[in-house]
Amino acid sequence: MINVTDFGAGSLKMKTSSRKISDIARISTTPEKYSKLYSRIVRHYHCRQILELGTSLGINTLYLAKAHKEVRVTTIEGSREIARQAKQMFEDNSIKNIKVLEGNIDEILPSYLEAAEQIDFAFIDANHRLKPTLNYFEQILQKVHNKSIVVLDDIHYSHEMEEAWKVLQTHERVYTTIDLYRCGLVFFNPSLTKQNAVLQY
Repeated sequence: MINVTDFGAGSLKMKTSSRKISDIARISTTPEKYSKLYSRIVRHYHCRQILELGTSLGINTLYLAKAHKEVRVTTIEGSREIARQAKQMFEDNSIKNIKVLEGNIDEILPSYLEAAEQIDFAFIDANHRLKPTLNYFEQILQKVHNKSIVVLDDIHYSHEMEEAWKVLQTHERVYTTIDLYRCGLVFFNPSLTKQNAVLQY
């Protein structure tokens, strides 16, 4: 059992701050097939600078970190206890290319972005409310380039996340989005057709 600090909308299934690690792993972590997909995307596009908002237990983080040898992952986790569990797993797996930042994303993200040169791949899985999600996206836009990819997780999690996804689809800097139901992929390359695709995965 660990005590979880939650700065976002909270879990629909875990109502208390005291939670079993096994329950977190079962309910809050990214399904394996999606983690494998993100790893393949990072490898295919040779993304190097990775940002993850919402580390959870760090399983998805490991998939990103192992995509290829030049990957550098920065992941931000609000709960100190969850971050501690993730760090231990990274250490147990001898992973050296992950940097964990602990604390409120609202406070940490601006300073991280100020120091970052660029972001090639960003995974947003935190807060799950409309305004914070859009705020994270707008901040990340400072460091994306034409070939960057942003993944928004849980796009159909709630009405607010549905609304956030709709806003991203119509953003002036976004050219193509792909709705995989669990998550949404966002592309910024002007050479792509302006479209919003829905795919079964």
